[in-house]
Amino acid sequence: MLRTHTCGELRINNVNQDIVLCGWVQRVRDKGSVLWVDLRDRYGLTQLIFEEGVADAELMQRAAKLGREFVIKASGQVVERISKNDKISTGDIEIRVKSLEVLNPSKVPPFTIDDNTDGGDDLRMRYRYLDLRRNPVRKNLQLRHKMMQETRTYLDRQEFIEVETPVLIKSTPEGARDFVVTSRMNEGEFYALPQSPQTFKQLLMVSGFDRYFQIVKCFRDEDLRADRQPEFTQIDCEMTFVEREDILTTFEGMVRHLFKTVKGIEIRDIDRMSYDDAMQLYGSDKPDTRFGMQFVELNALAQGKGFNVFDSSELVVGLCAEGCATYSRKQLDALTEFVKKPQIGAKGLVYVKYNDDGSYKSSVDKFYSQEDLAAWAEAFNAKRGDLLLVMSGEADHTRKALSELRLHMGSELDFRKPDDYKALWVLDFPLLEWDEDTQRFHAMHHPFTSPIPADLDKLESDPGKVKANAYDMVINGVEVGGGSIRIHDRAVQQRMFTQLGFSEDEAKRQFGFLMDAFEYGAPPHGGIAFGFDRLCSLFGGSESIRDFIAFPKNNSGRDVMIDSPSPIDQVQLNELGIKLK
Repeated sequence: MLRTHTCGELRINNVNQDIVLCGWVQRVRDKGSVLWVDLRDRYGLTQLIFEEGVADAELMQRAAKLGREFVIKASGQVVERISKNDKISTGDIEIRVKSLEVLNPSKVPPFTIDDNTDGGDDLRMRYRYLDLRRNPVRKNLQLRHKMMQETRTYLDRQEFIEVETPVLIKSTPEGARDFVVTSRMNEGEFYALPQSPQTFKQLLMVSGFDRYFQIVKCFRDEDLRADRQPEFTQIDCEMTFVEREDILTTFEGMVRHLFKTVKGIEIRDIDRMSYDDAMQLYGSDKPDTRFGMQFVELNALAQGKGFNVFDSSELVVGLCAEGCATYSRKQLDALTEFVKKPQIGAKGLVYVKYNDDGSYKSSVDKFYSQEDLAAWAEAFNAKRGDLLLVMSGEADHTRKALSELRLHMGSELDFRKPDDYKALWVLDFPLLEWDEDTQRFHAMHHPFTSPIPADLDKLESDPGKVKANAYDMVINGVEVGGGSIRIHDRAVQQRMFTQLGFSEDEAKRQFGFLMDAFEYGAPPHGGIAFGFDRLCSLFGGSESIRDFIAFPKNNSGRDVMIDSPSPIDQVQLNELGIKLK
């Protein structure tokens, strides 16, 4: 080893020891007769000291020539610092250097390698190998490592077997777009990268593996945002001979284990809520339940009073912001502008102030009496000092817009603290959703999700009313995992494909291998997949999963460091039998 210790290891009890450190120069402070160098590695930072009269002139000269990010080897003696630094673990000591070797010099980095860097996102992504030297990024990846290890520990204790499934698979048009891979040996034919190992893990259940998991790379060619990447990681799991309750209990245990071992937090209550209740009360299938502000529908109270905006609306619905009756006209106008933003698309916002003196002040005073507004307040269980915010329009769109306003108010009132965690299961999703563009049903989760047994008979007669035996894990308004009890009967699977618009030939061509397998003693089974990157960002208090991926893509799906994707050579295209437009 080139070093005897790491830069985060030495303490006061090491004083007078001769040691050797290796690392990167964080900064140099030259005071003329004394020169200090902060030396950094993955484990921490140690101060080196060079003093005139103690170090020879040649050593002082070489130390003075050190620059930021030089890689050096320093040998010397541990001494007690006169001016201690309680902000770092090694702050009681420093190293009086006796010999110095530059292992590799460095160009001046394009941004400061510091917690608060001066580099923008694009610049840091171009030099990601430098960005990874910064403490916040390194800690994020250490958190990811810890979560991966603890996930494996928990699942191993629950008798899950880790099995790798293929990366080169068959393209299926359902769901997100596939990344396709050419085959030289089978010209004109293509593999696809897996969006998930769904069919393979079901086949493992048919094989009798009973409990499977995999921390697996998945790929989807879709538009990106803060919580999406073209390649991402799932904790993928499947179990046989189970009912929904068994899966919920097992993975509540995993979530609790991760919070306890990684964050030191006890997660006690994990609530359960139906999809219908989530949409009605929060306007979202992934509600943030750290705070209230549940929706109240006002059609019966607000319509028929001559206010045409409400009278012509499918839904009038609102929320109560406690203690916000003091909002100024400027603040209320800002809320109105917020809901009118194109990404939300509301036409306006009605407010009612429940004043401290018991009176009501509203933007629709001319249409509604004090008694009318009092009835609204009663429906909300509002108190004096509260503010009612009401929207109207087409039902689904209005609920979604009010949901965005609710989250905005939650952030504005500091109800959405990143270190406060609230988990719940959302259950009983619709099995199918109607697509107006294609005029057919699509699977809300995927085509292998089983209907709840009581709704199986409705699959042909009333498919839009069929509930799925599916469940999502939601933490702080983020969907971190989802799964279902699977179809394990060929006839039922064929019925499902029929509702999705597959002909018998299409179903056989794409999924014949799975349907055939169902005829060889397929057991009842179900599973779940957690978005591992999302879990990491949630634990790390960030909204972006990119901060927890070593080499992420940007919002255009590009790796700007290696300049990928990129054109390929014409010789390769000819080998593959591909002709570009």
